[in-house]
Amino acid sequence: MNRLLPFLILFLMSGTIFKAAAQDSTKVAAPAAAVQVEDPSLKGQYEALLSKSKTYYTYKLINPVRLTAFYRSVADSIRKERSSSKAAQAKIKAQAATIDTLNNQIEGKESSLESTNAKVNEISFLGISFSKSTYNTIVWSVIIVLGLALAFVIIRSAKNIHEAKYRTELYEEVSKEYQTFKVKANEKEKKLARELQDERNKLDEYKNRG
Repeated sequence: MNRLLPFLILFLMSGTIFKAAAQDSTKVAAPAAAVQVEDPSLKGQYEALLSKSKTYYTYKLINPVRLTAFYRSVADSIRKERSSSKAAQAKIKAQAATIDTLNNQIEGKESSLESTNAKVNEISFLGISFSKSTYNTIVWSVIIVLGLALAFVIIRSAKNIHEAKYRTELYEEVSKEYQTFKVKANEKEKKLARELQDERNKLDEYKNRG
């Protein structure tokens, strides 16, 4: 008899629960309005559902109307979350497409910029294309070589000018000495000519005397 007592009590309480559920279903117009909770969140509804349910041998006896209302709240929340998730995924896809488009545009601009920089850094001379660095190296090398050649020519010319000046001065000195020697030789020649004439005159006098 003691073993059958719990089952008997459970049977009686089940009948009471179903009867209360039938009464609640006839009294309530909208099932969703049966659960009146202060916290509208799922957690608040769940806690209200547990607090308004009776306990029997550690088991909760839940009103089917309240359970249905809670189920509908859960279903609505899931539906909203799915809708929000779909909207978020669509937004993410749109943003990913926009990012891809922007990346393509950036790649195109980078390629165009590289091409422009290549053209800017390229110099054509005599139909041959050179980079600016190579062209500058060649130009400065030519300038340095020409500068060294000019310096060599100037130094060589200075030496030649100095040598020519020295030879000119030497020639003038020799020319002056020659002119001086020529004058002295002319005077000496005249003197000798006079002395010779004097000796001839003396000889003619001796001849006339004799």
